[in-house]
Amino acid sequence: MSIIPTKTKHSHFHKDSPGNVENWKSTLKLKPHLTGWQLPFHISIPTLSVSLSLPSSTSLLRLPFPFPIFSSFFPSFSRVRAMRKPKQLDGTSITRVRSLQVLAALAILYLFLVFFFEFPLLSTRLSLGNANPGPGGGAVAGSFARAVLESAPIRPVRRNHPLSTLDFSKLNTTSSQLHRIAKEAWRIGTKLFKDLNKPQALQAERPNRTEEQCPHSIMLTGAQFSAKGRLMVIPCGLTLGSHVTLIARPYAAHPEYDPKITALREGDKAIMVSQFMFELQGLKTVDGEDPPRILHFNPRLKGDWSKKPVIEMNTCYRMQWGQALRCEGWKSRADEETIDGLPKCEKWIRDDDDRSEESKTSWWLNRLIGRTKKVSIDWPYPFAEEKLFVLTLSAGLEGYHINVDGRHVTSFPYRTGFVLEDATGLSLNGDIDVQSIFAGSLPTSHPSFAPQRQLEMSPEWQALPLPDGPVELFIGILSAGNHFAERMAVRKSWMAGIRKSRDFVARFFVAMHGRKEVNEELKKEADYFGDIVIVPFLDSYDLVVLKTVAICEYGVHAVSAKYIMKCDDDTFVRLESVMSEVRKVPASKSLYIGNINFYHKPLREGKWAVTYEEWPEEDYPPYANGPGYVVSSDIAYYIVSEFENSKLRLFKMEDVSMGMWVEQFNKTLPVEYIHSIRFCQFGCIDDYFTAHYQSPRQMLCMWDKLRAGRPHCCNMR
Repeated sequence: MSIIPTKTKHSHFHKDSPGNVENWKSTLKLKPHLTGWQLPFHISIPTLSVSLSLPSSTSLLRLPFPFPIFSSFFPSFSRVRAMRKPKQLDGTSITRVRSLQVLAALAILYLFLVFFFEFPLLSTRLSLGNANPGPGGGAVAGSFARAVLESAPIRPVRRNHPLSTLDFSKLNTTSSQLHRIAKEAWRIGTKLFKDLNKPQALQAERPNRTEEQCPHSIMLTGAQFSAKGRLMVIPCGLTLGSHVTLIARPYAAHPEYDPKITALREGDKAIMVSQFMFELQGLKTVDGEDPPRILHFNPRLKGDWSKKPVIEMNTCYRMQWGQALRCEGWKSRADEETIDGLPKCEKWIRDDDDRSEESKTSWWLNRLIGRTKKVSIDWPYPFAEEKLFVLTLSAGLEGYHINVDGRHVTSFPYRTGFVLEDATGLSLNGDIDVQSIFAGSLPTSHPSFAPQRQLEMSPEWQALPLPDGPVELFIGILSAGNHFAERMAVRKSWMAGIRKSRDFVARFFVAMHGRKEVNEELKKEADYFGDIVIVPFLDSYDLVVLKTVAICEYGVHAVSAKYIMKCDDDTFVRLESVMSEVRKVPASKSLYIGNINFYHKPLREGKWAVTYEEWPEEDYPPYANGPGYVVSSDIAYYIVSEFENSKLRLFKMEDVSMGMWVEQFNKTLPVEYIHSIRFCQFGCIDDYFTAHYQSPRQMLCMWDKLRAGRPHCCNMR
């Protein structure tokens, strides 16, 4: 198609006239072309004549553009005529030409309407089409649609839903004790949420809080330390160069009938134990939970399973212990990494050490080098029953260093996710009599990563409105009201990779907290970020299963997802790897994928005991571990339907509940069970799908590694 200017009575331009060419070009703002003059790309075409090359004898046709409304922008086009006259046509040809003109005008009108009115909606739907496009046109269409979406504003056709629409009034309180507890928790939680939305609650002034002081040093006597529950509070944590000095005396060994650090031999009734635990704890990290052990230092004078005196060091986050470092009397190998130039373990005299290797070494040194080896002193185990000791812990560049009675005993490296500034408490437990304790060289200002400053109110982390069509995957993330740091870490790590996607949606599911100020902060967070769904019941561990039902309800009703994934706020998710595993199963099949447990039995004793009233069966059904699993939408719809009809059986362990519901669904429609250990339950493994028990700092560390193409862990496992 080419543009032919037309001559009018007001202008006498000629294409071959050099004097008029420049005026013509300046008037029409055209640029030279090999076959004539071509309009610049950015100019919208007003009223003009359009020529079409036809296969018939008629070479050129002049078709008026059907939108004269644009002629006011380019009045010069109304004065343009063709440089040459077309040939005279007979009646049949004229009729044919007129028909072609009408068809061409209709085609141009159709293209105009499609491009300017339908294309934005079409581009949105392209990204929501086939979840697994083929290698051909699907990929091209998807990339083209994404380009248009990035250049055009997204229409907020559906708002986010900040409150779960799950109807708890249908809970059958006569079916079980858990149902009755859930109904009461819903009643209390609903009242808390209503009070939260009252204007006076949102605008109430907080009491004046004085800024907590950061002392340079703290000293407590043994009596003062005991009066404080054997806990020293360090308001602003530790910093590089901080040190803690302890003067104490271990108690004599005593019999234990249920020892924790060894097992009783057959016929033994008790074992003699003497040990103590020196711990740095993160008291301000999370309210209402066991604080993380940033450093666990455990000398075992007697009672260890090895029958030898040892020193064990470790870290713990949410009751999940890391890999222990044990010093058993042997010095660390020369090729092993050091901590600030110091070995992890020093040598001490052992009862089974015949020193034969050392004698051989000395003999070869004397024979080959001709001089004696440097004289060394053999030290006993640094702690003894009923004997006073002075222990000093110092914070170095690479880790903690512990000296006892003036000599270095052990060093422990810093671990990712456990940092000095979070060490706001020091506790001592076990068989030890504390004389005094002193902490010095402490920071005099609050750390930058204080819990009260965990949320970053930046539009970068805000969620997009819900898409106007179905999505491939909905991710429900279980969280507690006071887990502000965990949610922020998820937003800034793996959730950032799906925030702009139209195929994936992720939301946090949070219940009401017992403290009003926590709920107020939660409401502000939910209003700002738009990625929190509040489930209106008073939160407790036994009722976490209600959040899982709420995730299923949201996934099938609010977003119409093809698959629903459930995970925790301390779970790191490699979404593309998870979806690659999911897509291996045909879309027509029902799916249940995760780290599946088979033939597990309920514990009848201990902290996690399950009574026969709660679970009368001897075995659990096959179930995927709770930190991360995926179900197809038909399973989720079945769960919601059973709940709404008051037929859904609830159990306090949400992952077992899901396994129970899937087993029931499997009786009517076959379910594809997919097991993979890469949905890691205890921590992290390389090439993971999901990694559990990850602290906020570990989340950010793993995200940095994943963006660099290395799906590696950021802990010592």
